[in-house]
Amino acid sequence: MNSIYAETLFDISLKQMKTSLLFKHFFRSEKAGGLVLIICTVVSLLITNTFFGSAYQHFWLITFAGGSIEHWINDGLMTIFFLLIGLELEREIYAGELSNIKDALLPTFAALGGILLPAGIFLLFNFGTSMQSGAGIPMATDIAFALGILSLLGKRVPGSLKVFLTALAVIDDLGAILIIAIFYSKTIFWLNLFASLGILGFLLILNRLKVQVLFVYLMGGVAMWYFMLRSGIHPTITGVLLAFAIPFGDGGKNSVSHRLQHVLHKPVAFVILPLFALANTAIIINGNIAEILTHHYSIGIAMGLIIGKPVGIFLFTFLAVTFGFCKLPTDLNWKAIACVGLLGGIGFTMSIFITLLAFDSEAVVNNAKLVILLSSLSAGLIGYVSLKQTLKNTTVES
Repeated sequence: MNSIYAETLFDISLKQMKTSLLFKHFFRSEKAGGLVLIICTVVSLLITNTFFGSAYQHFWLITFAGGSIEHWINDGLMTIFFLLIGLELEREIYAGELSNIKDALLPTFAALGGILLPAGIFLLFNFGTSMQSGAGIPMATDIAFALGILSLLGKRVPGSLKVFLTALAVIDDLGAILIIAIFYSKTIFWLNLFASLGILGFLLILNRLKVQVLFVYLMGGVAMWYFMLRSGIHPTITGVLLAFAIPFGDGGKNSVSHRLQHVLHKPVAFVILPLFALANTAIIINGNIAEILTHHYSIGIAMGLIIGKPVGIFLFTFLAVTFGFCKLPTDLNWKAIACVGLLGGIGFTMSIFITLLAFDSEAVVNNAKLVILLSSLSAGLIGYVSLKQTLKNTTVES
């Protein structure tokens, strides 16, 4: 009986150790990726507002194979980004912080507050206007940027705070993905949609049959993407759907899911997201910034990210703990939750992505991108300074 109990404890410890190692790898990858994103954004803004600006913008519009370079990045390469998000979410559900319902509820409630309140604030200023479609813009948190800022605080940051922010951002992105699929899809061509879902069903059957050949799933994913693109639903959703069709197994290093996730981390962090930043932050700042910030959609985005995000995250977390749905980790306090909520206001990647889907006017898109950048910068700076002060006397082993 004791040997069985010991073996059980060993299995649990081994599982936790594997999850912990993968999380540390993920955190380090994301924090480095966040710094690269910052550099690419600054470079893109500088080039766009120089003599070379026109040529730089034109470059991203060069067409090949039926679409511009910008199109292939946003609709093609970003699908790989969403595949990685899906794989990370799958791991969290099966073996990570979201595998235990009690543990999962804390970041889930936080993410829910961080989605609903910012959207509500945006609609407060824009409901009933042609701009109301932008309600999804302040909903999402940029994982790479948020973890990049958090990493600057080094060993002061408790492990549970890193995990809380990561889980919050992953759930946040899932919410954004669902919103994109439901609200930002065009006229649906059902035959193509059913073809894409049919391929997904076939891949799920292969999963159940324990087929472990990754190439088969990736080729199926390409076919899914092709039909989804022509269905009217944004094709990047294919990445998340494919992730849940890929076998997870025991989640160990030799599992198909783990191998693919490990391979994708660096290309996504250091190639795909930087390319997305370069292509989508070619913003010409030739207007009166103060005037741009007075537009109702600008106010909705800025207030949604800077105020709606932290207030929504804190409020929903506080209510969830108060009513006994979940508990606050022992090494966290409400000040830390409030401060990390500010980092949730760093929208960037997903916010810009939704902007491209929400608005048709080039001028509005350009202005909205600028507001997202300024708001994310403000949220990041305030969050960093607040956390630095809150964690001043804290040192945690990494």
